[in-house]
Amino acid sequence: MTSKRASKSSASSPRSKAARSGSHSAWSGLAVWALLSMWSAVAVWYVQSQGWTLWYGDAEAHLNIARRILDSRAAGYEQIGTVWLPLPHVLMMPLVAVDSLWRSGLGGAIVSGFCFTLAGLFLFLAVRRIFDSTAAAVTAVAAFALNPNLMYLQATPMTEPLSLCCATGLLYFCARFHDSQSWVDALLAGLMACCGTLTRYEAWVLLPFVALYVLIAGGQRRWLSALIFCLAAGAGPVYWLLHNRILYTNPLEFYNGPWSAKAIYQRALDKGMDKYPGDHDWPKAWEYYRAAAELCVGRPLAWVGVAGLAAALIKRGWWAVLLLALTPAFYVLSLYSSGTPIFVPHLWPNSYYNTRYGLNLLPLACLGLAGLVALLPVKARGFAAVILIGVAVAPWVGYPRKETWICWRESQANSAGRRAWTQEAVEYLKPRYKRGTGIFMSFGDPTGILREAGIPIRESLHEGDGPMWQAAVARPDFFMWDEWVIAISGDRVSQAVNKLRRGPRRYECVRIFTAKDSPVIEIWRHIQ
Repeated sequence: MTSKRASKSSASSPRSKAARSGSHSAWSGLAVWALLSMWSAVAVWYVQSQGWTLWYGDAEAHLNIARRILDSRAAGYEQIGTVWLPLPHVLMMPLVAVDSLWRSGLGGAIVSGFCFTLAGLFLFLAVRRIFDSTAAAVTAVAAFALNPNLMYLQATPMTEPLSLCCATGLLYFCARFHDSQSWVDALLAGLMACCGTLTRYEAWVLLPFVALYVLIAGGQRRWLSALIFCLAAGAGPVYWLLHNRILYTNPLEFYNGPWSAKAIYQRALDKGMDKYPGDHDWPKAWEYYRAAAELCVGRPLAWVGVAGLAAALIKRGWWAVLLLALTPAFYVLSLYSSGTPIFVPHLWPNSYYNTRYGLNLLPLACLGLAGLVALLPVKARGFAAVILIGVAVAPWVGYPRKETWICWRESQANSAGRRAWTQEAVEYLKPRYKRGTGIFMSFGDPTGILREAGIPIRESLHEGDGPMWQAAVARPDFFMWDEWVIAISGDRVSQAVNKLRRGPRRYECVRIFTAKDSPVIEIWRHIQ
């Protein structure tokens, strides 16, 4: 009898309940991750089957940068380059080393898809911990995962899924730190922040705010926890500054070097281009970012979710609101300071460019939606979750056409010319090129010709090969020994090969490819 009582007492003890609750939480998290994985796999398969995986020019570039680290005449660390942060390319490297995964683009898409599943899982776990509500967490992750713009991007080699993974992971470990005040959670938060700083520059802005939060919420060991967070998180920016200092002699090469966004914009202004919308104009900067956010997130979710942030604040989710609001605020500031342009079709210049930056509002809007659910009585939360998820997906269900997915639409519109001349160039070059004869070119959009034709990048001489390429550009008569040249009309490669129209070593332009709103592509061949 005593043993039965002891057994019952043990089963009903707080520790047993906590263990059962922890087990239940682990299983529910695993179930969410499994569902997200299946959903991601379907999207990756669908995008690949439609041929959309590499429509974004940046997707093509990220894939090829990852490949060139392993597959170049001067393969190795220096091929990481500058401007674009290295983590996405490093993660893609093992997969793009496989020719079939490189040529199809799946080597990058698989990485993005996996990061999407982790981002959704971290969001679910963070919201459940912040609001102590599974219904609220399900609402947030459903609105997140059913967004077609995100589902398209996570099926391509773009950096947004990895960036969102780092942001939601940082949110989750900060929420854990709030409850545990453990230096381990501070370290994990720092590692997520570090990964974010090596993925996209907007993550750099988060570091001082999170460090301050760790100090505020850290309890008796706040200074130790803050130090651990700062050392882990700060390793990313310190590494990147050192990388640029050692390789380019300028620690800010990514910011003010010749290939930085700042320098490219200045060259365009010097040629007479109009200023970007929002350049030193706060109302315009806000207008363009808000427009992009509404197009990416969907107007119902954008407005209902943002309105729901008041509920999140009532439920003491102020820190989560602040953390997730910092990235959209960064983009408004970047528009104002001319660091980032965003073009949307219904505002001047009525085109598409960087619309995907509006997707950074999605986690914040999902948090607001979850806050509305958490504010209600427990019995009403399930019904409210269904209603609010319906509100979030209404634009996509009400008009279920891909033309309403602004990120897909941008990739289609901006890649039409590039896809056309790439295909024509592949059809010409593939049957004529013999391995080992070599191609002199600039690394960029033309690299897609090599990928499509199945020609290894090491067959080409490009900027990443350093002194060899620079010598060929400066003195093509002495140092240009490749049989083929792929050039963008007027670029440095084109100017160099034009010097060899006459003389003892001659090249001839054998094909010119043109397409609407695209640069002219030239293919040259050594003839003497």
